[in-house]
Amino acid sequence: MISVSDLRYAYGTHEVLKGVSFDARPGELLCILGHNGAGKSTLFKCMLGLLKGYSGSITVDGIDFSRLKPKEKALYVAYIPQASKPTFAYNVMDMVIMGTMSVAGGMSGPGEKEKRLALDALSKMGIMHLKDRDYTKISGGEQQMVLIARALAQGAKILIMDEPTSSLDYGNQMRVQKQLRKLVSEGYTIIQSTHNPEQTYVFADRILCIRDGIIYRQGKPQDVMDEKLIKDMYGIDVEMVESADKRVRFFELKEYEDNEENKE
Repeated sequence: MISVSDLRYAYGTHEVLKGVSFDARPGELLCILGHNGAGKSTLFKCMLGLLKGYSGSITVDGIDFSRLKPKEKALYVAYIPQASKPTFAYNVMDMVIMGTMSVAGGMSGPGEKEKRLALDALSKMGIMHLKDRDYTKISGGEQQMVLIARALAQGAKILIMDEPTSSLDYGNQMRVQKQLRKLVSEGYTIIQSTHNPEQTYVFADRILCIRDGIIYRQGKPQDVMDEKLIKDMYGIDVEMVESADKRVRFFELKEYEDNEENKE
């Protein structure tokens, strides 16, 4: 489990995080919502050890994360970016093997152990058929799957993901999120930022809403997400429409409806 307690961080005199506290547990997908500038990326950078000088604490399995060396941190936490554009045209297998290098010992290249870890990660993500393909020539959704496989090959059980589906079309967004749910069922902890409340409602176990550096609301999506939340978080008026089986909530812009009525 990863625990964040009273986390505070400032860029100069500008305080970005103002006492953020939460836990993320094994077998849980925690989605973080917040407008641009709310503090999501700063939170992730602190959790990954990329920013120093914060106050409060970040612990993983009860261990003070700030006291660990980079290689030790890599044993616990892996990061999946929105996208990766390598300078060279590596094949998919090579991209995934790179994940093992953060924890491998010595100066030698990847051996059989690293190759086996990479193959296991490709299999877990269901993309073994891509292993010999040029990473730069596969689809955006496939590339995101490869980045997740690279994180799995690292061996960490906590995955931090910064808007991993923001550049993908709807179909690929759903494919990636379904794979994440599969990983959660296998005991992984996934912390994911997103700007898609409907996606969050369907896939997240819990949501954490950050507004101006503090936790505004948190809990199960079904309990927390409503029209007022969207208004307060993003400054837009919406109408919530729930599906017949109450599994999905859709948000329609009221301004759009008003404009359509005025045209008639």
